[in-house]
Amino acid sequence: MNKNLLLLAAAMALTSAASAQTKAGGISQAMLDEIRNGRQATAADRAIANAIAANPIDKLAQNHANAGAIDTHFSIETPAQSITDQQQSGRCWMFSGMNVLRAAFAKRTDSLRVDFSQAYLFFYDQLEKANLFLQGVVETADKPMDDTRVQFFFKNPINDGGTFCGVADLADKYGLVPKEVMPETYSSDNTSQMARLVASKLREYGLGLRQMVADGKAAKDIEAEKTRMLATIYRMLALTIGEPPTKFSYAFKNAEGRTVGKAKEYTPQEFFKEVVGGPINGTFIMAMNDPRRPYYKTYEVEYDRHTYDGHNWKYINLPMDDIEQMAIASLKDGRKLYSSYDVGKFLDRTRGYADPANYDYGSLMGTTFGMDKAQRISTYDSGSTHAMTLTAVDLDADGKATKWKVENSWGDWSQQRGYLIMSDNWFREYMFRLVVNKKYVPEKILKLNEQEPVMVMPEDPLFAEDR
Repeated sequence: MNKNLLLLAAAMALTSAASAQTKAGGISQAMLDEIRNGRQATAADRAIANAIAANPIDKLAQNHANAGAIDTHFSIETPAQSITDQQQSGRCWMFSGMNVLRAAFAKRTDSLRVDFSQAYLFFYDQLEKANLFLQGVVETADKPMDDTRVQFFFKNPINDGGTFCGVADLADKYGLVPKEVMPETYSSDNTSQMARLVASKLREYGLGLRQMVADGKAAKDIEAEKTRMLATIYRMLALTIGEPPTKFSYAFKNAEGRTVGKAKEYTPQEFFKEVVGGPINGTFIMAMNDPRRPYYKTYEVEYDRHTYDGHNWKYINLPMDDIEQMAIASLKDGRKLYSSYDVGKFLDRTRGYADPANYDYGSLMGTTFGMDKAQRISTYDSGSTHAMTLTAVDLDADGKATKWKVENSWGDWSQQRGYLIMSDNWFREYMFRLVVNKKYVPEKILKLNEQEPVMVMPEDPLFAEDR
């Protein structure tokens, strides 16, 4: 082909590409001109752009009228306990759940304190999730790789997020141990690299199990192969998190940190029975505020569990008024609660204060952000991302909540020294999940928990696991 023909071909290709990029629905040159003209840039825009170029958006959007001193008085507050730190891991669900358990133990014994080992339960969480993945692969092996449920398993074969049902199932099954018996490791505090390696191995194993099913292998042979695979996963977890103890010696301490009595020999299950008193499952209900769905109905999230033989996350969808009343009843009796939130929204990290009035993004950007809670959930703009322990509420003269306080698991940070304070307006907009002991749940709501649940899919935007 000569030079002129090459140039002609190139020109035709460019014309074709340009045409393809400006077909109906694309941004044509005329549309781009209209967009630019519609901007109506002003001197104020230039000033704002210069400011944003050199500063964090939150700093510029901060509402000065709402930046004053925070009222830290709470009319109802549970006893304080030491602040924990999940480090670079997604284990907030476990830290919040264990905060509730250790607070209940302190209340029951009055003088004794205990800190539970997150590493111990995390080991079994990861082993159980590996089994949940492998068994799920076997049970969906007759489906193609692009099937929604098959993709669900292979996309996230293992993770470190979760919900309170994981604490209940894992602790009921494997017991608990004190933190001194199995301390944190680098990989339990920093889970990402360990998780990538385990996930890669699980995906490899998943393909192998699918092939065994396709080849018509007997169920007992598939089960035996899965067991051998889990032995390798166990070794990887033992090398990174540490191998869980089966027996240990421990003496309890009082609130001042002094040992009380002689050390005693325990298995993890025996220790669990002594500090918790009995099974956790069956003692609580889970409440959700999801304005997209009908209230006063029970739902269950398929495959939202930590152990294959455990419990899917089942919840009652309730208005915020009902959720707040149960929370207040529990706090009045000195009982902390597991709860979860979209924690990053309108959070002033320096002050440790969450309030929709903290930032005025609309004025800074010259627009409005008008979605309500249901719309934010439906469009993946908001959802439950982080679990924290609800510890206090402040009530006005009419008994209505004005603000709330939670114990976080990010260490001793911010002006609130490891706690967060949230206005009731923020609580209603960005709080999603609450775990309540049944003794604080009205009878009419307890009866709802007996309904046949409506099954919902784990891909739903509200069911991302708390991290």
